[in-house]
Amino acid sequence: MRLALAGDTMLGRGVGEELLRHPGRPLFSDEVAELLGGADLFLLNLECCISEQGERWPDPAKPFFFRAPPAAVDQLVRLGVDCVTLANNHALDYGAVALLDTLELLAQANIEVVGAGQTVVEARRSALLEHQGFRLRIIGLTDHPREYAAGSDRPGVAYADLSTGVPGWVLDQIGRDDVDATLVTSHWGPNMTSRPVTRVRRAAAALDAAGATLVAGHSAHVFHGVHGNVLFDLGDFIDDYAVDPQLRNDLGLVFIVDLGPNGPVRVEAIPIALDYAFTRRADHDEAAWIRARFMAACRELGEEVEVIDGACVIHLGSR
Repeated sequence: MRLALAGDTMLGRGVGEELLRHPGRPLFSDEVAELLGGADLFLLNLECCISEQGERWPDPAKPFFFRAPPAAVDQLVRLGVDCVTLANNHALDYGAVALLDTLELLAQANIEVVGAGQTVVEARRSALLEHQGFRLRIIGLTDHPREYAAGSDRPGVAYADLSTGVPGWVLDQIGRDDVDATLVTSHWGPNMTSRPVTRVRRAAAALDAAGATLVAGHSAHVFHGVHGNVLFDLGDFIDDYAVDPQLRNDLGLVFIVDLGPNGPVRVEAIPIALDYAFTRRADHDEAAWIRARFMAACRELGEEVEVIDGACVIHLGSR
């Protein structure tokens, strides 16, 4: 299976205003759309709710609230997104009513959802995606915020306190043998960090030991390195955020993973650039910066990277 992965996808606030101001105008360049559309399946982290309803989560200390208009679904469909994870710290920004709206709108567009639901059972439920007989289980979880956790009778996200280890409900699903591969997509760790923190590394090791075929993280808004079957952070995919001059969260990657039953065979990371509410392929100088930073991040984790046709490639099939 060829799997496309993109990180934090924020379609609210300024991006949502662009959607309303220019209906039908793509938020992603044709090159990016064609690149991701060539994969068998495409997964991203949807870091907002999609709704015209709801009230802001009542936390005076919360600085950011992200809600996209329903037209945002059309952008996901245009990209060919097959599944999103809503296990993150923005799914409930406008309360349960907006989250339930999001779930309904995505279902109408035939986009699978993991990591959130009307109850904790639904939020923790994995998605099963199939392509030409290859069956992939996708599990979504987030380690923040605890307040957004779904309950027995409360909509919310699949929360996991990773500081105490990977919870049993995750390990139990990884251990099932009714699929060819299992992907765990985890919203973990703090924002704006250049490398995975200790609790993230420990959780990644536990997921690997439990038998996860592939682990794809997000949350930092900055891409991290790859080690074996763990993509520690996918970085950002689209947003309207302020740019850190050192971490350059406006320069990122999308990933194409050739996935077999024993794990990823090949990981290809393609440089992208995030303009305001628009994502495109990175230009020559931008791509050079991205490649250098990604190669250094992977080398720090013990992984060597080859540059092929401007992309960063990691060959894992011989392991």
